[in-house]
Amino acid sequence: MVTIKASHTVVPNQPTPKGRLWLSNSDQTARPAHTPNLYIYKAKHNIIEYDIEKMIDSLSIILVYYYPVAGRLSVTESGRMEVDCNAKGVTLIEAETVKTIDDFGDFTPSESVKEELVPVIDYHSQPIEEIPLVFVQVTRFKGDKEQQQGLAIAVAVSHPVADGSAWIHFINTWAKVNRGDMLGLNDMPFIDRTILKSSSSLSSLSPPPSPRFDHPELQPLPFILGRSDSTEEQKKKTTAAMLKLTSEQVEMLRKKVNENENLSTKQGSRSRSRSRPCSRFEAVAAHIWRCACKARKLDRNQPTLVRFNADFRSRLTRPLPRNYFGNALAATVTPESYAGEITSRPLSYAARKLREAVEMLKEEYITSQLEVVLGEEQLESIKALFSRQGERRNSPFAGNPNLQITSWISIPLYEADFGWGKPEHFVLGYVCPFDRGIIIRGPENDGSVIVIMYFQIAHMQLFKKFFYEDVFTSRL
Repeated sequence: MVTIKASHTVVPNQPTPKGRLWLSNSDQTARPAHTPNLYIYKAKHNIIEYDIEKMIDSLSIILVYYYPVAGRLSVTESGRMEVDCNAKGVTLIEAETVKTIDDFGDFTPSESVKEELVPVIDYHSQPIEEIPLVFVQVTRFKGDKEQQQGLAIAVAVSHPVADGSAWIHFINTWAKVNRGDMLGLNDMPFIDRTILKSSSSLSSLSPPPSPRFDHPELQPLPFILGRSDSTEEQKKKTTAAMLKLTSEQVEMLRKKVNENENLSTKQGSRSRSRSRPCSRFEAVAAHIWRCACKARKLDRNQPTLVRFNADFRSRLTRPLPRNYFGNALAATVTPESYAGEITSRPLSYAARKLREAVEMLKEEYITSQLEVVLGEEQLESIKALFSRQGERRNSPFAGNPNLQITSWISIPLYEADFGWGKPEHFVLGYVCPFDRGIIIRGPENDGSVIVIMYFQIAHMQLFKKFFYEDVFTSRL
């Protein structure tokens, strides 16, 4: 049981710019909700001494630089979202739980973790224009002389305002100020989204141009054979698991993929050029995909795809600033494959499909996607969401027989040191309602990874069995 001790509204500690912040098409198509990032800190000497007033003060300092974060979402007449930079502030909650830090194990996402440690956001009884863009909950765990005390910090952030990379930079910068470090130029956010206006709609009133590519990522995904929709699969409950791969296990996967890829290149067409070595993401994602197909026991003729987003900050001819604060995500999807091919052929086959999806994301393709992704239907659904006359249209259901995979390998998740050391655990504080894998780097930054895996309850045990057994099989 958790007890709320106090709730604070934190505003910038200096006057900040007012007005409306234009949001790009990448922002417009983000999931219209908050993403709860959960950090767990274990006391080094039985207790964590933290000063809630200091945390409030440091947050108010950061809000001066990240002034849109203290604002609210609003909607234009045409249906585009924007941020009203009104300095109304963010919410910080103090809480205590009767549970110990050990009661939560490895903090695998669950309803218990969500109910105890993640701030509750009321989307139903108040207008979206009044909901803060950030909610923080600081929860102290129960402890005594025999048990270490600890602290949980949940930071729930609005996805239409920025992507994971940008929000983690915000959190790490707040932690830096709280522990007393000086900020540098690299800590300052680049807020102006109009840098993307040339690659998204120049006018909110203009219809989207004709697509320059087929854009399969915007098309419906395959259904289970014999079905005409995904309704039955969407009703099935999911659960979560934290699956760790050591740096040695990751390298085993990469080595096997690269060896098989080189062999198939030699045996294939002479005109086929040798491709680059596979990345950690491609090797691990291919492994997840194959284990999912095996655990689901799909018909070998079942079409299956992997859908994922890629950060395009560095993929443009004129790259976005690394500290660009906004969404910079392009969606992509693997070429259509069949479950029998994914499970019976070497792992390099699945990895090659993922690589083909990654390599589609050149600048012309990204700009085309941003131009066509926000059509009249999407704008109408945004307006309906704000007027509470409907629900926002989401991305296509990416569950069985397909899969959504997210890579946060390059994001420094464990740098949020508020003055009492780096977090022992990082997780997302919710259970995803469809099959999804999120790949994050290990806490030691030694090449290991953790897969936060959301999967249908009926198939999770088999998935975990294949996940570890198949790393060591001779024919990957």
